[in-house]
Amino acid sequence: MLDLDSIEDSAEALDELEEVVMGIIINSGQARSMAYNALKVAKEGDFTQAWELMAKSRKALHEAHLVQTKLIESDAGEGKIKVSLVLVHAQDHLMTSMLARELVTEIIELHEKIK
Repeated sequence: MLDLDSIEDSAEALDELEEVVMGIIINSGQARSMAYNALKVAKEGDFTQAWELMAKSRKALHEAHLVQTKLIESDAGEGKIKVSLVLVHAQDHLMTSMLARELVTEIIELHEKIK
């Protein structure tokens, strides 16, 4: 695992950073997928399963957010971490997933009220 406290600009360190960043992408994608699955089952009236999926979505998003937080803390605003297209892509996935979860939560609540 990448030691985020001692990031160097070497090929090995950049490969390790890319692996860490992939953790953001994977967990964010899982969080978003689970949220949309939760919305699907909520539309079918299964609110228990919907909220269970949303809890799993929250956990996956939390894992992605922890990685992001570690990256931010290790960079300390000093530009220690090289910004790459993969890192930007990961940030995009994370923010999109966070927004999706918030909106899906509201929509599930509306479906509950309607039923």
